[in-house]
Amino acid sequence: MLQQVAPGRYDAYEALLHALAGGQVWMLLWNGSPGASDAQYGNMDVAGLSYAPCVTSAQELAASGWNRAHEVVEGRLIADSLYRDRYGLWLNPHAPGGGVGIPWLDLRRIAGGLDRLPAGPLRVSEPGIDIPQFYALLGQNAHRTAVVRSLRRAWVQPALGAPYLAIGLDLYDTSGPAVQSVRTMMEQSVGAVPDGLPVSTVALSDVYDPVALWMRANARPFFDRDAYGAAPAAPSYGYGYPPPRPAY
Repeated sequence: MLQQVAPGRYDAYEALLHALAGGQVWMLLWNGSPGASDAQYGNMDVAGLSYAPCVTSAQELAASGWNRAHEVVEGRLIADSLYRDRYGLWLNPHAPGGGVGIPWLDLRRIAGGLDRLPAGPLRVSEPGIDIPQFYALLGQNAHRTAVVRSLRRAWVQPALGAPYLAIGLDLYDTSGPAVQSVRTMMEQSVGAVPDGLPVSTVALSDVYDPVALWMRANARPFFDRDAYGAAPAAPSYGYGYPPPRPAY
């Protein structure tokens, strides 16, 4: 799968992510030994972004010539550990061509579920579709849902899969009952969405979500507790992976 990955081959790259999610990697330790308090992964800087190097098998470990310690880790576990510090994972840096880098945004997808989070690079922009009835109904239901502080919106085009409308949720409370009340609000509102138009929600408090980050930077609320109305159009913005360097 590593050999099939190439620019524009999003299908091959997605297959690689699925293999990583269900497999394991040999993490290269720069300091310490597996499980020790001073254990530290190696670090690579590529285009200003940080990656932890690893190899994909015992055979690749031998081929790499690595003479320090290493540890074998499940792909999903290492993804969950690295993305929170905005570290990516670099596979087989010793290989001809330099191996393949997995940015932290894709490690987040592996940790959270590849089928739950959209495939990047994402292109995020202000929605161009005109559905005032939905926005009006959603605003009315949000007004009656006390935990909602504000709502924003974006049009998301994944690298793979259908584009969709994303609704950003800014909440006062994220407890179980609060989240359930928001789920009810959305269920009461989606009936006004035209058939065939996918709608998803994103928590604006999620500092790792690229759609939430775009909304916070570019989209004004179309509903809030102090003012209610339609936001002016925001500039289009393509959210991609290195190169070029991501904005967030």
